[in-house]
Amino acid sequence: MAELLAPAGNLAKLKIALYFGADAVYLGGKTFSLRAFAENFTEAELREGIAYAHARGKKVYVAANIFARDGDLPALGEYAALLAEMGADGALVSDLGVFSVVREHAPHLPVHISTQANTTNSEAVRMWKTLGARRVVLARELSVREIAAIHAAVPDIELEAFVHGAMCISYSGRCYLSDYMEGRPANRGACVQACRRSYRVQAGEAGEFYDVEEDGRGTYLLNSRDLNMSAHLGELEAAGVSSFKIEGRMKGELYLATVVGAYRRIMREGYREEFAEELGTAAHRAYTTAYAFGKEPMQQTDCAQTAGTCEFVGVVTGRAGDRAFVEMRSRFREGDTLEILSPSPSFGKSFRVQDLRLGGEPCADAKLVQAEYSLFCPYPLAEGDILRRRIARLECAGFGGI
Repeated sequence: MAELLAPAGNLAKLKIALYFGADAVYLGGKTFSLRAFAENFTEAELREGIAYAHARGKKVYVAANIFARDGDLPALGEYAALLAEMGADGALVSDLGVFSVVREHAPHLPVHISTQANTTNSEAVRMWKTLGARRVVLARELSVREIAAIHAAVPDIELEAFVHGAMCISYSGRCYLSDYMEGRPANRGACVQACRRSYRVQAGEAGEFYDVEEDGRGTYLLNSRDLNMSAHLGELEAAGVSSFKIEGRMKGELYLATVVGAYRRIMREGYREEFAEELGTAAHRAYTTAYAFGKEPMQQTDCAQTAGTCEFVGVVTGRAGDRAFVEMRSRFREGDTLEILSPSPSFGKSFRVQDLRLGGEPCADAKLVQAEYSLFCPYPLAEGDILRRRIARLECAGFGGI
């Protein structure tokens, strides 16, 4: 059975990902990670997160996948040794020099080769294996057929592939647009997502500006669709993929719970149309299978992102009898209809808010952010379950984080 690998932008998201069914998480510390604007983990949080995962039989992989400069190398060696001492299950790197430093300072720490290394052929995989890599995260530009050929040629190394989430319009994420426009280098974790902006074309140096329009041949807009391989996990596993990776260290808790939960159910029960509908409840751009079966359309030619159909109302912190205790995230009221997001059989059940209380006192309106309310619920709930509310879909929802 392939591994389900989820992003963890902070400690709370690590716990959500594991609760909703991830076998492992990948995350970043405060340095050396390509998601510098995620909350990320302090040293103490790394220790806590690794211990929390290991206590549940799960794994933690730590990203150190910036394109390093010489000035980064001494601290990278110390960081690798620290990760090994903490018991991290692997370090993600994209640079051959960083690989060498990690192997020198933490020889027993498994090393995974990041997708940023744009590994697209069996000889590159074989080389990484020879050098001592445990796993290669394949370039997103590969088809399922190409992945199968790589696995056939080098069968004794783990292959990881992205299955869901935001795509980068640049080759394997190697983009300089953010650095050129804003002085924030994407290859060192500071991407400003310039590709998500709308652009106009200027005719000549001093000419008029024109809107970019799509025709029958497509468009050159930079904003990429989101990857969705949920209907093709069996084909990926048959091709030799041993880890299914979900993108999204910058995404919110509701998104993470929704997507991880849906993929876990697909892996357990097989793909059904209802799972596609569930993935549609989370905010996303138009979906694509990208390069998996020949090139599908990649550009999203309208607004940046479609909002989901559900709003994060609260997270369950405990239960006593038929009462659930809920940490409020969005305002709700007595009489509202809420829906349960859970890895348990309570998933998808709806109920009306009744007997709402704050500090034991009746309360008709839950309006204090992150206050703990209690309410009657006819279905079994557990700590970590999420309550959500169905909303009308918004067609344009800003740029979102990749």
